[in-house]
Amino acid sequence: MSIAGQGRLSPNVSLPLLASILVSFVAASTAPTPLYGIYQARWHFSPVTTTVVFAVYALAVLASLLTVGKLSDHVGRRPVLLVAIAVQIISLVLFIVATGVSTLLAARVVQGLSAGAATGAVGAAMLDINRARGTLANSIAPGIGTGTGALVSALLIQFLPAPTRLVYVVLLVVLLIQGLGVVLMPETVTPMKGALQSLRPEIKLPPAVRAPLLAVAPVVFAVWALAGFFLALGPALVRALMATSIVVGGLVVFVFSLFGVSTILLLRNAAARTVMHTAITALILGMIITVVSVTAESIPGFFIGLALGGVGFGGGFMGSVKMVMPLVEAHERASVLSLLYIICYVGFGLPTVIAGFLVVYGGGLPRTANEYSVAVILLALVALLGLRRASRTSAG
Repeated sequence: MSIAGQGRLSPNVSLPLLASILVSFVAASTAPTPLYGIYQARWHFSPVTTTVVFAVYALAVLASLLTVGKLSDHVGRRPVLLVAIAVQIISLVLFIVATGVSTLLAARVVQGLSAGAATGAVGAAMLDINRARGTLANSIAPGIGTGTGALVSALLIQFLPAPTRLVYVVLLVVLLIQGLGVVLMPETVTPMKGALQSLRPEIKLPPAVRAPLLAVAPVVFAVWALAGFFLALGPALVRALMATSIVVGGLVVFVFSLFGVSTILLLRNAAARTVMHTAITALILGMIITVVSVTAESIPGFFIGLALGGVGFGGGFMGSVKMVMPLVEAHERASVLSLLYIICYVGFGLPTVIAGFLVVYGGGLPRTANEYSVAVILLALVALLGLRRASRTSAG
């Protein structure tokens, strides 16, 4: 490990700090999930609008990744992170003062722009400090942030005042503290020329990672599409199956994320292909159980399918990182991580908007959930075939 610029925080403190920042950014993105029902009732919009509000975040992340995703390789990790935190705080202020859909959309766009800037920088910085621990943190942090953001938000809504504002105030304070930590941490790369050129959108893959990335792309897309559905429409689906509290709706996201993170911890030392095959198997079984449970209106069955889907999410994402990132040179890390996240966020946003239209115009939420599950199964099967073909190619 090489530290390019000295700071007051040691690497052993800097890496957990960076992981916590990634958790905070993802938690901020899922904090509105339990609030969508409140927003919908207050401002009278349809499930299509809900999914659009959800998905503009993913589009903003993509735009940010394509432009500033490589910037930290040139100007350093710390400057990019500090600006990203400042922009994320602006988005939280917009959420706090929101009085309608337009402000909500603006908040999600600003939030996505900041998250895209931070994602490549914080992920690459953790790999700069320690490749093994950084890879694990890059895999675990999104799942932790996803679950805690939704559940903590639901608990604050249920039991404390100012339900549409308090969670954003809490996140704002946390980010201010983390920003101070970034000021104190050492820079992990030596800045180099070409910062302005790096802002030009460019999708470029090092030859060494092209085949592995093509092999894992379908499962990455599938598991993030599943995550997007549960984050945008999961609480509403539970309400459609049974009358329940906001906290139970938050549990949908939490259970999904909990099993994802647990899978990462349990399989972190397994071979990448073993992790991927485990994830795909769990994903297929989970979606089959989900279809049966939604049809039978079985809440226990639904949560079992949800948990298996979480196994697929955690294993699929970690396995993808393990298959791709060890092949990447240090100066390419932010770029390749950004490209991996582009696949994630296309899957995260686009299918969810399609699901929103299907809910309104295609037969309702339970039917849409079943159709979505079948689509995820098909993608998982495509990924399985791709991995087997890649294995035969490497063996030959």
